[in-house]
Amino acid sequence: MYLIPANSKKGKLIFNIFRVIDLIIFLIGIMITVILLITIKADSLTLIVIKLAPVIICSMLVMPVPNYHNVLMFLQDLIEFYSNRRIYIWKGWCVMNEPED
Repeated sequence: MYLIPANSKKGKLIFNIFRVIDLIIFLIGIMITVILLITIKADSLTLIVIKLAPVIICSMLVMPVPNYHNVLMFLQDLIEFYSNRRIYIWKGWCVMNEPED
């Protein structure tokens, strides 16, 4: 009879928020942005937005949201729900089983 605390998963997370894959995605976005900042000369606002797009997109993916871990987990659950529809057969208290002979 052990009680598991509601926040027991937080001990497995980095900074109590991020999974390892979340930090990898965020670091890849930062690296791509740094490479773009170094290699592309920014003459217009459009180029600046393009150069900052990887870090902005990766930051939005790993941002925490209510009822889910983060936006990435929400999108994964959404894709899984619509691509792999499960059929649940209801068998409740109102189902009458036939008596066996």
